[in-house]
Amino acid sequence: MIYNFDEVTNRRNTNSLKWNVAENELPMWVADMDFETAPEIMKAIAERAGHGCYGYTEVSDEWYEAYINWWYRRHNFAMKKEWLMFCTGVVPAISSIVRKITTPAEKVLIMTPVYNIFFNSIINNGREVLECPLKFGKNMEYSIDFDDLEKKLSDPQTTLMILCNPHNPIGKIWDKDTLQRIGEMCCRHNVIVLSDEIHCDLTDPGMSYIPFASVSDICRDNSITCIAPTKTFNIAGLQTSAISVPNKALRHKVWRGINTDEVAEPNVFAVEAAVAAFNNGEKWLDELRKYILNNKRYVNQYADKEIPEIHVIASEATYLLWIYCGESINSVEMCRYIRNKTGLYVSAGKQFSGNGDSFLRMNIACPGSVIEDGMRRLNEGIRLYMNR
Repeated sequence: MIYNFDEVTNRRNTNSLKWNVAENELPMWVADMDFETAPEIMKAIAERAGHGCYGYTEVSDEWYEAYINWWYRRHNFAMKKEWLMFCTGVVPAISSIVRKITTPAEKVLIMTPVYNIFFNSIINNGREVLECPLKFGKNMEYSIDFDDLEKKLSDPQTTLMILCNPHNPIGKIWDKDTLQRIGEMCCRHNVIVLSDEIHCDLTDPGMSYIPFASVSDICRDNSITCIAPTKTFNIAGLQTSAISVPNKALRHKVWRGINTDEVAEPNVFAVEAAVAAFNNGEKWLDELRKYILNNKRYVNQYADKEIPEIHVIASEATYLLWIYCGESINSVEMCRYIRNKTGLYVSAGKQFSGNGDSFLRMNIACPGSVIEDGMRRLNEGIRLYMNR
């Protein structure tokens, strides 16, 4: 391997949200990798920083080309320049789109358990969350309840569906047939699809995601897609993302929304970092994906051998593992207990809704030695919790 993902970088005392914890604590919660970003990105940022003038910044042609080329090369999807708009982040984009595309008291549908910030973007803007819980089978796999989805999409007050593709926290890649069925149902009921595809490049080696807008003309013309290099290359703090909207009328509404909310202008490093990531970060990413897969294998093997009380849900994408701990547990209480007794800080599944209260979510995007420490702490915490 060219890149050293085993190296441990000390992130304490750097104003890190993730690492602002006690000295004895190990944070494995928020979706923030503990790997340094690709050297190619660091070089681009350093060169821009070296210029010394940090004034207002425009979005360059190279930024559009970087996105277009990456999605065509990596995902076999030809986007057009006019579809793309810069935004400071996927969450600001989602919140702005909810405000612009829907009206107060209308319903926004989400399939739960799902990324908890979706709830904030809906509720904080005066809209109503409409949950379509995913089915959880005896084989420990999730699937969509299409009868329930059809019923809830047919509600006249449902005007927007937020799709998570790939799905956080369950790590599932939605296949083409599933996406096509969702697209047709949403179109039939006049519900716009907002597809959050921020985790799309963090698939397991040999696996690939399907852009929602690539599935059919129906999906393309009735959707808004949020994409970014931030999760993939660990540059979320640079606040850089894109919104892709093929439909001209819909695109104008989104453009008005993000400009009204003042989230459409890049900071001085946002454009250069994204261009460097998509143009020069491919080898780094391919090695990262292999490393994360090895971490997943280690966690699964350790859990099977040492912690039979839990079950790690099979994951195809993301570096977030969804861990089943039993129907009777209180995930908030359990995570608080584990943190108090062992210092391991993981996410309580309850905040993701659906059947999440039976789960915890664990971020494994860190060096192998950290994973080993985390699993030892998890083992100790589970045992203490179960025998308390």
